[in-house]
Formats: sequence, structure tokens, C-alpha cells
Amino acid sequence: MGEVLPDVLGAGLGVVFCGTAAGAVSAARGAYYAGPGNRFYRTLHDVGLTPRVLRPEEFALLPAYGVGLTDLGKFASGSDAGLSAGDFDVAGLRAKIERVQPRVLCFNGKLAAKRWLGARTVGYGLLDSTVGATRVFVAPSTSGAANGYWDVSYWHEVARLSRGD
Repeated sequence: MGEVLPDVLGAGLGVVFCGTAAGAVSAARGAYYAGPGNRFYRTLHDVGLTPRVLRPEEFALLPAYGVGLTDLGKFASGSDAGLSAGDFDVAGLRAKIERVQPRVLCFNGKLAAKRWLGARTVGYGLLDSTVGATRVFVAPSTSGAANGYWDVSYWHEVARLSRGD
């Protein structure tokens, strides 16, 4: 079986957002962050990364705004609770980031960041970790399932870093 969703990567990106894996709705629709309660595209607009709120099916337009997308688990889909450690490709993500060298790699939620770092806990914000010159950031998940942890201030910060401000 192939990748659930294609990477949206390229040279010159300000930020690459990385989730754990495509959710069930995203996998069914073939579009990143397509769940009805997900605030990803609204947030990108609210923090100034896109000039309008894109629809999930427009995800391929994001590189024009300096934004890329990938997941730590490219061949799995579903809720985070249903994913196993074997679903994540840490070395593959590192290789992608080394190749495209965005200003910032931003994990959309803590689980992907913890799996990537091999850490039991991780905080929100800019981490000490880098991939070459790429800075690593953890933002609260835009998933509707994570509403209790939502804080848009971190998204404003990653937008600022992605622009080099």
C-alpha cells in the first residue's frame, strides 16, 4: 500500500507542518486536515500564512505560501490512539527535512514530536533540536480532538519564525 497522503515539500519553504498520520476523514477525502473539527486552514489564515482560508482539498497550493506538509506516519491513518510505534518513519522525516531545508519543522501536536525525538514528554514552542539549519517547533494540535490544549499564540510564533522575523 502506498502513502496515504502525498508529501507537499520543496525548496524554499518557511515551514513544514508534520502531523502523526492522516486521520480517517483526511484519508477518505485524500486531503490533509480534512476532519470537520480541524482548525488547521483557519489557523494558517488567522496567523497570516495564507491570504484566505483554504479548503482541505486545496492543500497542494500551500507551497506558494511557503508552507509544506508531511506526516511522520505516511502509510497509516486513523486516530493517534490507533497508531503503533512501527507506523512512524523517524529517519525518513529527517531525510526529507535535510533535503528541503525549510526554516522551521513544526509538529502539529505533541505525539509526532515525541515519537520523532524518542522522548516521553515534550513542551510546546521552539525546541533545542535542529535538523541542519532547520529549527524544530511544537504547536498545539489543530485537531478537534485536542480542543482542550488549543493556544493560537504558538501558531503566531511559528508563523513569525517561518517568515524569518
